This record gives sequence, C-alpha cells and structure tokens, in this order.
Amino acid sequence: MLLYKTIIGINKQLNKLVNIPFTQLESGADSLTKAGELMSSVGAKKAMIVTGRSSSMAIMPQLCESLKAHDIDYAIFNQVMPDPTIATVANGADFYKQFECDSIIAIGGGSPIDCAKVIGAKVVKDRPVRTMAGKLKIRRKLPPFLAIPTTAGTGSEATVAAVITDPSAQQKLAIIDPVLLPNFAILDPKLMTSLPPAMTAATGMDALTHAIEAYIGTYHTTLSDNYATEAIQKIFTNLPIAYENGQDLKAREEMAWASYEAGCAFTRAFVGYVHAIAHQLGGIYHIAHGQANAVLLPGVLRLLQPYCRQRLDNLADIIGLTGGDAFIEAVSNLNKQLNIPEGFKELKAEDIPMIAKRALEEAHGTYPVPGYLSQKQCEQLLHSLLIEETEEEALTV
Repeated sequence: MLLYKTIIGINKQLNKLVNIPFTQLESGADSLTKAGELMSSVGAKKAMIVTGRSSSMAIMPQLCESLKAHDIDYAIFNQVMPDPTIATVANGADFYKQFECDSIIAIGGGSPIDCAKVIGAKVVKDRPVRTMAGKLKIRRKLPPFLAIPTTAGTGSEATVAAVITDPSAQQKLAIIDPVLLPNFAILDPKLMTSLPPAMTAATGMDALTHAIEAYIGTYHTTLSDNYATEAIQKIFTNLPIAYENGQDLKAREEMAWASYEAGCAFTRAFVGYVHAIAHQLGGIYHIAHGQANAVLLPGVLRLLQPYCRQRLDNLADIIGLTGGDAFIEAVSNLNKQLNIPEGFKELKAEDIPMIAKRALEEAHGTYPVPGYLSQKQCEQLLHSLLIEETEEEALTV
C-alpha cells in the first residue's frame, strides 16, 4: 500500500497545481433560449449538436430556433447510445470534420455530454481514444463547447472527466483533463420534467455518490466540501419529490443545481471505490451507471467507515441525524424509497474475482480513497449483491 499512498500523494500535489476553471452557467426555466447567445459570444458559426436518438422532440426545435436567431448553423449527430463507445467517438469526430463544424453542443444525459467531450478531444488531437485514458493526456483546447443536461445526476457539465466504453476489452475508460470542461452549461429544469421516475432515481443517486465520495476522499478541500455538502442536502430534500412528481419545477431545479454542485466537488476532489466498481459492472454487463452507484454506495460506505468515521458523522449532522451509521442507513433508506434494487441480477459469481481485481486496479493510485480495501473485501461485497433469477423470471427472458 506504500506505493499507492506515494502515487496518491503525487497526484494530490499535481491536482493542486492544475488550474480547474468553472463552467459559465445559465439556469432557470426557459434558459435553453440562451443557447444561441452563448455560442455567438465565442464566435460559433456552425455547431455540431451531439445527442441521443431518444432526445425529446420538444427540446430540439427550441435549441435550433435559438441558434438560428443568432445566425448559427448546425448539424445534428444523434448516434449516441448509453455507454458511448470508442467507435461512436470516431464517427462523431468524422461527422464534425465532414460538416465543417466549429463548435459543439451536447444535449442529453451523461452519455451525450461525455461523448461530445471526447469527440472534441479527438478533433483537436487525432489519436486513438484508448491512449487518452488517464490524466492529462489531451492538453489541447477543445472547440467552443456548450453542455445542456436533461438529467440531474452525472454533473458532466461541471467536470473535467469523461467515460467511454471499450467493448473489445469490456471496460470503461476514464479520461481526465481540465480541457474537457465545457465553456458553458444551461440548467433548464423544464428539460427534466419528462424524465421517468426510475431514471430520476438513478441519476439523482449518481449525483449523491459524486458528492459523498468527494467529501470522504483525501483530496477534499474547503471548496469541494462546500459543494459536496450543498449537493447532499439538496438531494436528500428534493430527490424524493422529483421522483414522486416529475412536474415539480422547484424540485427539478434544485436537483439540477445539486448535480452541478456534486460535479464541481468531484472534479476537484475525485471519486472512489463506488465508481471503480460501477465502471466494471457497466463495462461488462451494461448496468446503468447511476443504478450501479446507488446499489454499491451503502455497502462501500460500511467498509470505509473505519477510515472516515468523522467525515461520515459530519454528513449525518448535515441531514439532521447523529452518527455515521445513521447516515449510511439514510442512504440505504433513500434507495428503498426510490425503488432501487438491493443487488444485481446481471452479476455472475464467476466474474466477481475479475471485477474486484479490475476495480482495485482502477482505484489504487488513481482515486484518493480514505482507506484501502482488499481483494477479499471487494469480492465479499459483490457476493452480497448477487441476486439470482427466480424460475418464473428466467422463463420470461
């Protein structure tokens, strides 16, 4: 573990030296109308709109109208699927060049925004995506970039990170560089009112995971703590409301801010074991990232509690409870309230040693975890999350 601690120490010093700017924000109902003005301010003439095929038909006309009002042309790349792949990034970079774009607008959840980030990186630095994985591998300014999240969870509009799937290796590649931070972001709660309850729950718990892991990790600062605790308070208050009533604009706006704040926290203090394990589950079984984080979070916190007891006690105080045990139980109860599963039906026992090994390789020396878990501990956690299909469920597949 001395090697891991040394690497973390070096990374911590590097993190302090790297200047992480802030995304310029527009927020509030109907703030989508500001898109054209923002892109015009950086001289955009033709924007590549990166999105998924399921994007709301009500959103795109509003965005395009705003661009037209400022004489900005556009080309729509709508090939992004959940867990965007290396191939999608390559296709997007080719699309950008083919249509002679000079800027990028990403609209959707974390998948389109992350994909757009790496498309921009590939445009300015044409090299294999696999070689971009890790920290500070791009170091070249991206084209002007506007992120418009339609979910409140990933916080990708506020982060210097992107995750891309490598299907051949069944792995997710984490790419981290300050140049990936969007120039602008629009937090319009009206874009989130049609989000289904299950996705509201999963993305909201994703944001909660970002905030908690940033708070308990060893990179935390006063700034990241402030962002993390603000996000945690907002999520515990507003996520159940947004889950029950998606049309509640106040709850949606509070969740949009919570997602952004959690993103600001983790882009400065990073994440930990929950993300390291969730990335493996997503790469192998295509389990939605937010749901994977939600299921893993209580168990990982229980394992880490001996290393960050005071920090978890602090979080309990923040939501009006006493003691880290109560905070962990509150996280577990929030999962239940949101109908998050207690384990993974996709998970196979024979894969657990490999998943644990890969997760520890990702976390150790990369993430500022408060304490180190062993291979055995990680495997035991995963075994506790196995859910076997019933005979009736198997027959319906």
